[in-house]
Amino acid sequence: MEIIDGKKLSQALKAEIKTKVDAIKARGEKIPHLAAILVGHDGASETYVGHKEKACAQVGFKSTLLRFEDDISEADLIKEIHALNDNPDIDGFIVQLPLPKHFDEQKIIEAIAPEKDVDGFHPVNVGRMSLGMPAYISATPFGIMEMLKRYEIETSGKHVVVLGRSNIVGRPISLLLGQKSNPGNATVTMCHSRTKNLEAFTRQADIVIVALGIAEFLKADMIKEGAVVIDVGITRIKSDKTKSGWKLLGDVAYDEVAPKCSYITPVPGGVGPMTIVALLNNTLDAAQKKVYK
Repeated sequence: MEIIDGKKLSQALKAEIKTKVDAIKARGEKIPHLAAILVGHDGASETYVGHKEKACAQVGFKSTLLRFEDDISEADLIKEIHALNDNPDIDGFIVQLPLPKHFDEQKIIEAIAPEKDVDGFHPVNVGRMSLGMPAYISATPFGIMEMLKRYEIETSGKHVVVLGRSNIVGRPISLLLGQKSNPGNATVTMCHSRTKNLEAFTRQADIVIVALGIAEFLKADMIKEGAVVIDVGITRIKSDKTKSGWKLLGDVAYDEVAPKCSYITPVPGGVGPMTIVALLNNTLDAAQKKVYK
């Protein structure tokens, strides 16, 4: 059994991006510039945005954070988004989710110009991705694909079972792994809450990707010997054994599942650290006009 170390891999990928940015600076070209919009004071969102700013500094990007109180109107927020769309110095930007309840998140996402949508959530980018065209791939699917690629895990001809059908993980990773690519060329089964006899599918799978948001859902008797297991889930539970008073659990019952696996991602330290790398990678592509010429 080998652990897929997302933290170590993300550091290696950031080093690769920094090397490219150093070369851009040496040529006197424009430095990639990422912006983020943060509405309100959600603790988790504050943390995520802080990590993104730190990562930009590590690789040599410029970064801008625009903060707004949670009483900003939807119309005014869309005006701010349009201003970023029209700002030639900003290569890509994100609107940190979730937004306060009075916002229509889909409407906000669609206000972002597709060529600056480095989160990869705009329907244009989702559509291009589904057709195998150049697109910004959203963070978690990007992270999973990079893990499979860098650890040289064979997907061609393999049976992949994806648990979950969200627009952020389940649907896009199912499409990506079914395409003619590497990683890819897999036979993909997408399971969800209405799937009957789910274990019959997971026990056949060469690769299981779990993105349900249900702590320790996947048990050892649900996979075959030698399976690859990618755990996307993250649930915070109270614990008297940690300083913070909390413990993070994935969707996989790690201690019992890991011994049966050929490869497995831990939680934390697996898919999670790869998400910011996806954002950096998309921003670099945006700056170099690799997706939208």
